[in-house]
Amino acid sequence: MKPALLLLGSCLLSATMLAAQPTKRPATAAKPALAKFDPRPRPRNLSDEQLLDQIQRQTFKYFWDFGHPVSGMARERSNRSYDYGDEVVTTGGTGFGIMAIIVAAERKWITREQAAARISKIVNFLWKADMYHGAFPHWLNGETGHTIRFSPKDDGADIVETSFLYEGLLCARQYFTKDTPDEQNVRNKILWMWEGVEWNWFTQGGQNVLYWHWSPNNGWSMNHQIHGWNECLITYVLAASSPRYAIDKAVYDQGWATGPEYKNGKTYYNTTLPLGPNLGGPLFFTHYSFMGLDPHGLKDQNADYWQQNQAHTRINYAYCVANPKLQKGYGPNCWGLTASDSWQGYAAHSPTEDLGVISPTAALAAYPYAPGESLLAMKHFYNDLGDKIWGEYGFVDGFSEQHDWYAKSYLAIDQGPIVVMIENQRSGLLWKLFMGSPEVQKGLKKLGFQSPHLK
Repeated sequence: MKPALLLLGSCLLSATMLAAQPTKRPATAAKPALAKFDPRPRPRNLSDEQLLDQIQRQTFKYFWDFGHPVSGMARERSNRSYDYGDEVVTTGGTGFGIMAIIVAAERKWITREQAAARISKIVNFLWKADMYHGAFPHWLNGETGHTIRFSPKDDGADIVETSFLYEGLLCARQYFTKDTPDEQNVRNKILWMWEGVEWNWFTQGGQNVLYWHWSPNNGWSMNHQIHGWNECLITYVLAASSPRYAIDKAVYDQGWATGPEYKNGKTYYNTTLPLGPNLGGPLFFTHYSFMGLDPHGLKDQNADYWQQNQAHTRINYAYCVANPKLQKGYGPNCWGLTASDSWQGYAAHSPTEDLGVISPTAALAAYPYAPGESLLAMKHFYNDLGDKIWGEYGFVDGFSEQHDWYAKSYLAIDQGPIVVMIENQRSGLLWKLFMGSPEVQKGLKKLGFQSPHLK
């Protein structure tokens, strides 16, 4: 993959630069882990439903027990990011965490009142935090609300992370409908902030493409266009859905649905892949946008997104089963390549960047697309490898039997999809909430999408 220089530099800038732009995450070796492994014995002989409950609930604790004490926001990771200390919170990971909190309320692991109070705390913090033309930076200081730069010039707006945040916030606005002070505050502040995101500003003067970053110090100097296929479909959908600052359809057609690695059409392991790079790229392409966007029956002129995501998942699974590099441990019950920590730093694992690292979030968050294969992986990870990879906040970020390496870290951007995508397969909860948003419905129609959710 050609963006190794970015991956091993300050950040993963985009998936078009990395075959199809994987999300930005630190590539540095982390400091000693702060998180602890759960000393209690793991309950054994669980039914499938009990196992799903156990995994979701333990993973949810990352956002609940480990949320920042001042802001309530999700910490970027359980160990320190670079030398910034313990205050780094993540906007995108917080969006995923908000969705996990909604799951917890619905499943009664916490009360609805507790969930509303925590999310009210988060939106109160965001209301006063640094924003740029309505968009948030990738990282904030969880105590002060000030920007923590992600890289030397990434010290302003990040509309991809902002879109992941609003994926969660719009679900919360749909869910918290009661007339209690906290629920009213959640609805009102989310609406006011949502109306203020100047999505069309990020066309850099009216071009038919969205740009990922803008900084008050560096302007457009990062100059990174968001092209597909990658994790950023949600960014274009939300930009088209904006009540006040929406993009036109031409921005989607000419900006997003373009590039040499947008259309694919090749067959890998007897599965045809409609969109994306060779062999599909990291599996999070099928997760981040689709925690809110329901891929069932979701189609436009470019693709059927259920077929796309299922094909990508099947190819990722088949590659691990075929195991052409003979990595130790790979097989039908141990699969899943996506961006995560690895034995040599952060990496965007995929069939074309196979370092022998399995990222539990990959197979677990694939539960809607391959429930049988996903469940096999869950059982193996929990029952057979649990002594090494199960801890305080669920499964660790990655492991490599080939290199006898087992992470001690957890990342918000990886823990969130586990809770949410398992729940979407079990109940469709977040899909129903997000797809029920009137603005999202309007935006999808504007871009030419079809969906059973559209009225």
